[in-house]
Amino acid sequence: MPIYEYRCQACGTEFEELLRAADADGVVCRRCESSRVTRLLSAFAVSGSESLAEAEPGGCGACGAPRRGMCGE
Repeated sequence: MPIYEYRCQACGTEFEELLRAADADGVVCRRCESSRVTRLLSAFAVSGSESLAEAEPGGCGACGAPRRGMCGE
């Protein structure tokens, strides 16, 4: 199940929820129990001018190869 990030519009609290997409409509704030919450865009989903291969050193996250660019070798 994915982790979604939310911000409460009533009190400003930011929190995470581990849930199925079908259950996303029933999320309430943990602090004030308001249902006025907004799902946030996760930082990993945002890209800048660099590609992910240049920005993140280390093994390939897609296939598990020891270095990026070695997929399928």
